Amino acid sequence: MTRWWLTALLIAMFALVNLAPPAGAEIGEGPNAATCPRFLPRGARCWSGRSELGGYYWIATPADWNGVLVVHAHGGPRSGQPAPDDPLEDMERFSSTVREGFAWAGSTYRRGGYGVRMAAEDTDDLRRIFWERFGRPQRTLLHGQSWGGNVAAKAAELYARDAEGDTVWDGVIITSGVLAGGTRAYEFRADLRAVYQYYCRNHPRADEPQYPLWRGLPDGSTMTRDDLAARVRECAGVGARSRTAMQRRNLADILAVTGVTEDELVPHLAWATFVFRDMIGRRLDGRNPFDNSQVHYAGAHDDEALNRGVERFTADPEALAQLGYDADLSGLIAVPTITIHAKFDPTAFVSHEAAYRDAVARAGRSHLLLQMFTNEREHSRLSSAEYVSGLTALMRWLDQGQRPTQVEVAELCASAARRHRVRCYFDLGFTPPALRR
Repeated sequence: MTRWWLTALLIAMFALVNLAPPAGAEIGEGPNAATCPRFLPRGARCWSGRSELGGYYWIATPADWNGVLVVHAHGGPRSGQPAPDDPLEDMERFSSTVREGFAWAGSTYRRGGYGVRMAAEDTDDLRRIFWERFGRPQRTLLHGQSWGGNVAAKAAELYARDAEGDTVWDGVIITSGVLAGGTRAYEFRADLRAVYQYYCRNHPRADEPQYPLWRGLPDGSTMTRDDLAARVRECAGVGARSRTAMQRRNLADILAVTGVTEDELVPHLAWATFVFRDMIGRRLDGRNPFDNSQVHYAGAHDDEALNRGVERFTADPEALAQLGYDADLSGLIAVPTITIHAKFDPTAFVSHEAAYRDAVARAGRSHLLLQMFTNEREHSRLSSAEYVSGLTALMRWLDQGQRPTQVEVAELCASAARRHRVRCYFDLGFTPPALRR
């Protein structure tokens, strides 16, 4: 018990939330009328501003607004400082939302870098900004994409009801979500750093400052993503016109052991480099939340040598507790929730859905969760008809008080596909595999 009280105290002292806002527009400015980008439907109206917490945001309403607001939580975490027009990328990606009659609002969050509770608070704050300026809509829906799925799920837990007990979010939709929680979602990338270094020995090189791999990068490092890609090309031939026999074997071993794809090797290593530097160096006070001390790596041409020579590390209990406090999910959902995930998502593996399903089941809330799966190999941009069908099904669920079936969502998608001139790729009845480790 003493340890847990100590953990709680440390969490309060060293919370992941960084209140320092980025430089730019005045704090608390807006919403101000803005010129809508051309990808929005004719007649749409837009506003932009900056919250009192520091995040930049954009809001759009269509001419035929249906009275429903969708608040968007973006993915990442993005490492750079936010800029005023950053939300436009997400607005374009999900512009089908506005075309279908929904209002849309998206924020940068107050700063770049890791922090799920921070981003969840900023997302709920944007809802408040909209309500205060435009009045409470008929319904308010929460949408999270990728890491924003973790953010949205956390926001739905933390801000499900107001101080009077009234529902704040009417429904939640999560697409390609990082739903395994912070303490499980990044384990495979810590494994990747260890396995990669065993074979490649160039991240870091022998003549560079040495540091534990779980740290991501040491203080003062000037490594860029291009530098990292060059090292991967040197060792495993990724991006090279031809490969040596050693590069082919290195690549085959790394991919077989870790389960990542060749196209995603550099991106996943980048997370295990730059995001780890931020998460551990700036949010966890340099303490390690990862543990591979008991992991048996398999799939290489010589598993025995790999397991004998790979770098091992053990998690610091306080770091693990702090990361769990910030980003793990209880499954205590309070409103209808729909998730959509590609079976072959190379970035947030579909097994995240199994972890979330189990968390929701343990909380006794399975009746509030509907999961949909597609045959796509995408992460950042699924078929627009699938997004639309998810929102439409969520609205029907709220209207009728009955959870829709997967077949009904697929039928809604077919209708949306004709309007948007795209295809639907739902795989009905698919069951996601358990998360590795």
